[in-house]
Amino acid sequence: MTGRIVLTSDHTAIALRQAIAAHVMAQGWEVVDIGPTTPESTPYPEHGAAAARMVASGDCRLGVILCGTGQGIMMAANKIRGVRCGVCADTFSARMIRQHNDANMLALGARVVGEGLALDIVDAFLAASFDGGRHAPRVEMIKALEG
Repeated sequence: MTGRIVLTSDHTAIALRQAIAAHVMAQGWEVVDIGPTTPESTPYPEHGAAAARMVASGDCRLGVILCGTGQGIMMAANKIRGVRCGVCADTFSARMIRQHNDANMLALGARVVGEGLALDIVDAFLAASFDGGRHAPRVEMIKALEG
């Protein structure tokens, strides 16, 4: 399954984000990399929110966002209505957030996972799809919390 995918990070994760971009482009995804491109310190909340808005609007189907731990950028993304983002450091969790939680964004920590594992996590996330069924009412409950 392919489509448009947005990628962003803070300054700590530029190299890993670029490796992920090349990896998913090779799989046929259209990558929208919204930076940054220089190593100066940059605020992860702004980057996470910008990518999340692109997913929430439907401009991009999915998003992959990175910071040092993945936690802060994930928290920022989840403030945007319509976004369900999880931080993952293993392939099982990446698959489950898609299958059970209908996650549309994945957060990674560049200081937590190496490139090889990060690519495997991204692959697991992208290959999975929402199971629906018994999980659908729970996802609707999450959506209802947005107000």
